[in-house]
Amino acid sequence: MDGTIKDFEAAIAELEAIVRKLEEGDLPLEQSLSLYERGVHLSRYCHARLEDAERRIEILDERGELRQAPPALANPRNGEETGRDTQGDRPDPERRR
Repeated sequence: MDGTIKDFEAAIAELEAIVRKLEEGDLPLEQSLSLYERGVHLSRYCHARLEDAERRIEILDERGELRQAPPALANPRNGEETGRDTQGDRPDPERRR
């Protein structure tokens, strides 16, 4: 883990601040590029944390009992088991049908 990132919430807050600064458009090019790079780093960190959380989700079975998600859902390969496309960034509408 990047030692400069405290946690998911702090990363999101910093990412939002970076977006605001970049949207203002008042920064010199080099500073904009530096902030953009930091934003990409934060975005990847947040995405990885969200993937970790998704794998830990517990689901309710038919009787209303809490059980651990099946291994296929806990460790998806290429988005096959989660209903996501192979890039993992958009829901696959065909998978959900």
